[in-house]
Amino acid sequence: MTSTANCSIYYVAKPLDNDITIAYVGLGSNLGNRAGNLLMAVRGLMEASFVVHKLSGIYETEPVEIETDKRFLNMVAEIHVKNVSPTQMMARLLRIEYLLGRTDKSLKKPRTIDLDILLFGDVQMDSAFLTLPHPRLHLRRFVLKPLAKIAPNIVVPGLNTEVIDILANLDDPSEVKRWRPNGGVNIDRMAETR
Repeated sequence: MTSTANCSIYYVAKPLDNDITIAYVGLGSNLGNRAGNLLMAVRGLMEASFVVHKLSGIYETEPVEIETDKRFLNMVAEIHVKNVSPTQMMARLLRIEYLLGRTDKSLKKPRTIDLDILLFGDVQMDSAFLTLPHPRLHLRRFVLKPLAKIAPNIVVPGLNTEVIDILANLDDPSEVKRWRPNGGVNIDRMAETR
């Protein structure tokens, strides 16, 4: 264990081929054009030189621990990173948030966009700037449900449990449902009938 100025790193991410690390980023919006904000955030991720490998579907969710009644749109992105530390990645995410109009970083306020690193390979760290895995990842249905769609068997460091098992045993009654603009076709139901 290495300790430096209020930062503890327990072990380092295991790189894939060519030093690639898989990170998962949660995206959320409940102000303005929510879907447009998510789309612009994904574009921002690509413009920040991240490889967006997978995207979950979009889920409409009720606010959790936020001072608003405006529902969120949430999704999760699988990002492949190379030669970028978790703190460098977080700095880029904060810049994307700022460029998309989020200037108030208060935890309990509505937001145009919220970008959180959920997992960064196997990294566990706790600093004033960033905690990994995300400290509330295992408590939030609005994060676990889309994450389980694209990475159900990923093991959360520190919990040593797969995402799908955490979701199955979750004590979070908040509503999280697939977002269907204009009452669109139920893709999940179509998949079940095949």
